[in-house]
Amino acid sequence: MMELDRTIAPEIQQISHFSIMQPERLILTNGMPLNILRAGSEEVVRFDLLVKGGQLHQTQPLQAVLTNRMLREGTRSFTSTEIAERLDYYGAWLDLSSSVSHGYISLYSLNKYFPQTLRILASMVQEAVFPEKELNTVLEANKHQFLVNNERVDVLARKQLNRSLFGPGHPLGRYAVFEDYDKITSEVLRQFHETHYHSGNCSAYISGNVTPEIIRAIEENFGNGHWGKGTVISQAPCYSPEPESQKRVFIEKGNAMQSSIKIGGFTLGKRHPDALKYKVLVTLFGGYFGSRLMSNIREEKGYTYGIGAGIVSYPGNGILIISTEAGNEYIEPVITEVYHEMDRLCEEKVSQQELTMVKNYILGDMCRSYESAFSLADAWIYIESEGLDNDFYTRSVDAVKAVTPDELLELAQKYFCKENLIEVVAGKKVGTDE
Repeated sequence: MMELDRTIAPEIQQISHFSIMQPERLILTNGMPLNILRAGSEEVVRFDLLVKGGQLHQTQPLQAVLTNRMLREGTRSFTSTEIAERLDYYGAWLDLSSSVSHGYISLYSLNKYFPQTLRILASMVQEAVFPEKELNTVLEANKHQFLVNNERVDVLARKQLNRSLFGPGHPLGRYAVFEDYDKITSEVLRQFHETHYHSGNCSAYISGNVTPEIIRAIEENFGNGHWGKGTVISQAPCYSPEPESQKRVFIEKGNAMQSSIKIGGFTLGKRHPDALKYKVLVTLFGGYFGSRLMSNIREEKGYTYGIGAGIVSYPGNGILIISTEAGNEYIEPVITEVYHEMDRLCEEKVSQQELTMVKNYILGDMCRSYESAFSLADAWIYIESEGLDNDFYTRSVDAVKAVTPDELLELAQKYFCKENLIEVVAGKKVGTDE
């Protein structure tokens, strides 16, 4: 047998073929879509319910996220204690979350107990009662977390950047204040639930070792007939951003040991023809550990432990955000070097060697991201949430493999516009005492 020489690194090879499992799509008896991803041999599945009701749909701050959060706090059939104890008894795990456009309900369950755990979940979604006692407990916990977060410079800077970009009248630029928690009542949450949580406004995903028995359980609990009081598919109102004209915004936090720096501006949305190749440029600029920003500002200058750039996607908008934390005395040097690296990408072609490294990183990360049943579910939920086409991932791989140094230079010159970026700094002014 030939001995392996471990002193020689294996040859790096680019992906020759990429494919991602497509879900089997069914329409349940009541018209609700069900997406099935049969993958994995372990006797476990994940059920995801997507509700078209997020931050953009609410009539007051906190309404969407707290409606979703309160689903586990009591129904017509189960108390909050019974829900927790029964899910724990069956070895199930529940995750509730909310975004700008959707509410997400995820149930992880052993196959053999899936009918029992799904019955509990169906009661949570269809029979939620939003009890006052439990709501007050949740509100108190959230108030405490709000006060804790308000001491964090990264949270302050992130909120201010969105306010500056979207404007205070836009739902994405308007954040809850402490007093908003006192305006949340059971009736406020009940109204949101009745409007958005119904079979005509939801879609479902089941992933893992999916059996016919599991499909039957889903049909029995979510597909046999219309459930929920609403009947209309939710449509979010259209809003136009109203960016502030101020280039630099400073938020004073006198006791801060470091300052948070957020630099951002509107950029390409995911459906733009240049978006997939532009993502390669942003990754090279600041999207991985070997990026230009990390190499310069962390490795060479030592101004920060970490700095990154990425594109945050919102409905109808993309935002380029550069983010870091640094000592208060390094704020100006950091911002100067960020713009210096943008200028370099606008003036000099990227070497083929550096581009190959970035391509390998992106393609390898994609392969790792879609290798399990649950990560496949995440991928297709993302497609639905963002309104993308089914070929998005294949086109992404093709774009990464095809992009050239000349194209990156052209993209940088076209879309890296320093004048359109807003700088937000949250921290302590240099030279001031507490």
